[in-house]
Amino acid sequence: MRQGVAGAGAAGPLDLATAALVRLAAAVAEGDVPELHNRLVAALGVEVPPLWIDELLLQSMLVVGYPLALVAFGVWREVRGSAATGRHAAEPLTHEDWQAWADRGAAVCRDVYGRAYHKLLVSLRALHPALEDLVLVDAYGKVIGRPGLDLRRRELATVAAIAVLGTAQQLHSHLRGALNTGASVEQVEAVLELVGSRLDPELRRRAWEQWEDVRRRKL
Repeated sequence: MRQGVAGAGAAGPLDLATAALVRLAAAVAEGDVPELHNRLVAALGVEVPPLWIDELLLQSMLVVGYPLALVAFGVWREVRGSAATGRHAAEPLTHEDWQAWADRGAAVCRDVYGRAYHKLLVSLRALHPALEDLVLVDAYGKVIGRPGLDLRRRELATVAAIAVLGTAQQLHSHLRGALNTGASVEQVEAVLELVGSRLDPELRRRAWEQWEDVRRRKL
């Protein structure tokens, strides 16, 4: 089991901006306001585009829930200032585009889950009949499929947040998702090392166990 602690800059194969996003995603999951402030300032300090941060915080609603995401947005507004009125930055939200969202959501979800995509759909339908549309249309179509932040970075940030939350099954899926969307083995391990210092020993152990299982299955 590999574990480690990265410094404040780039983390091995992760460029400065991606490492800053990963640290920010972990801070969003923790909900620590001073840490969120520090991570947001640090991200701007290494020239992470504000649009990337907007998109990361939007998708965090799907991972950590509205309460923690809204806390993060509040700190972001304190750091960055008011959002542009009447604009949705990377993409407008128009309810007339339901089918376009559904199509995009299915395509993006398929990219993330790869060969497990159809198994995911079967599982969602078994859990509740509304879940398939909520996941494909609302989560992947409306949010994760938005322009403004590439899918590889979205998945690496999701790995960081879920590792903090400690939900093993979802972490396993998104560790695979990071690889499916173009992240290297070294980049995924760098994410786990970045967040590892913030996890208690049991969560850290479980995260690396999930990763070892993904590697055995994938490689």
